[in-house]
Amino acid sequence: MGLFLLVGLPLLITVIVFILKQDKLIKLLCFLTILIHLLVTLSFWRGFQYVSFNRFLGLDAISQIVLTIISILFFVVSIYQIGYLSEKKGQDNWIFIGCLLSLLAAMTLVTMCRHLGLLWIAVASTTLLSAPLINYFKTPQSIEATWKYLLISSFGIALGLLGTLFLAISAISLKTLFLDDILNNAALLSPSWLKLSVIFLLVGYGTKMGLAPMHTWKPDTYGEAPAPIGALMSGGLTGCVFLAVFRVAQICFHAHLQEFVSPIFILMGILSLAIAAIFITKQKDFNRMLGYSSVEHMGILVLGLGLGGGAIWASLFHAINNAFAKGLLFLVSGNIYQYYRMRKVANIQGVIHRFPLTGTFLVLGLFVISGFPPFGMFYSELLILKQAIAAQHYLVIWFYVIFLAIIFFGYSKIILEMAFGKPEDNNLPQEIKKENIFMIMPLIILAMVLVFTGIFIPDSLYSLIDKGTALLGVN
Repeated sequence: MGLFLLVGLPLLITVIVFILKQDKLIKLLCFLTILIHLLVTLSFWRGFQYVSFNRFLGLDAISQIVLTIISILFFVVSIYQIGYLSEKKGQDNWIFIGCLLSLLAAMTLVTMCRHLGLLWIAVASTTLLSAPLINYFKTPQSIEATWKYLLISSFGIALGLLGTLFLAISAISLKTLFLDDILNNAALLSPSWLKLSVIFLLVGYGTKMGLAPMHTWKPDTYGEAPAPIGALMSGGLTGCVFLAVFRVAQICFHAHLQEFVSPIFILMGILSLAIAAIFITKQKDFNRMLGYSSVEHMGILVLGLGLGGGAIWASLFHAINNAFAKGLLFLVSGNIYQYYRMRKVANIQGVIHRFPLTGTFLVLGLFVISGFPPFGMFYSELLILKQAIAAQHYLVIWFYVIFLAIIFFGYSKIILEMAFGKPEDNNLPQEIKKENIFMIMPLIILAMVLVFTGIFIPDSLYSLIDKGTALLGVN
């Protein structure tokens, strides 16, 4: 029953949405479906143990973390879309909501996959289902961004398929691609084929994740996608692909190839931080800045995996906080666009004076995404630095600190200018709109989650992250 409610129900409601096409009704159906998804997801948290639906599908600790992130983000978006879509009534809304529910089913499937071939299929499906959502506005820029996303992501998915095939060759004596069988018999894998597989898988899934230098689709796509879709892609979809990368790390760690894969993770992490540091400071578009911010934080996630030890725990905790922080900032950007009809930083000034609630959450987002205490990103970034010091990676420490400092300067310059800058008269909104309650409530929910996880980590969450870390053989 749980499997149907998580995957089957969103697909069933998608069909109903495509048939009904009635604006208010399909918004209500979307909200109720995602609410049920969230309640079922949270029901697994009580005394969590490994959940097996069948041999192909199940939930372990890392799956449950990513699934919860996805479910919460979709829930806040289901509230947000009530206000966000109100100004554009018509046939596009049913396409938007239908694809949204289908994407929820596909991303849920990614978290459940216990077969590496099925995992590849699920990740590939998220690419196809997110493309119509990116092109919601149907402007020349959004069409270009959609095609760029499809082409580059499809190239990455193709490399991921090759990596999966090489993994099958390395496991030819096992005659299986079930994750549990591979992990239990990792010593029987062919090391040379496994190493080749890992390279293709990391480049393939790294492209989809937005790691440098395969990140080039991300600023354009995030710059043109509707705000709710940017929130889901930067928080949820990247979490799904991080899960796929985590599976690669699992296999390598069990096959005693940690010394082979860790330097690759560290290199990709530092390179992603470098790219973000170079380009964030020059951004004139808020959403594109968030795209490079996503590159930065994906780099931090894989850097934690590469450093090992306590940094793996920090990486999982960082994934949680990054998802909700990006969700908050993208929804803030959606509010700003609704008010100003502009995305350029120079044209968006004094937000906190004209729209106090949105402006307050914009400034709060700066503190969250920059890793200020008491927010969780401060804790996770500090733990990663601590592990780098313990492992005596002095060059990594230097780059890590310098790049984070540059990125913080870039964040501050852009966001503080938007929040407190003095607007020119010709840049003011022609009509002062009231802040929509349906577009403010999600910001409140996400802010509460971020404050809560920063000040107090519940025992259940702490235990689940411990179990996720133990999947790599780290206690």
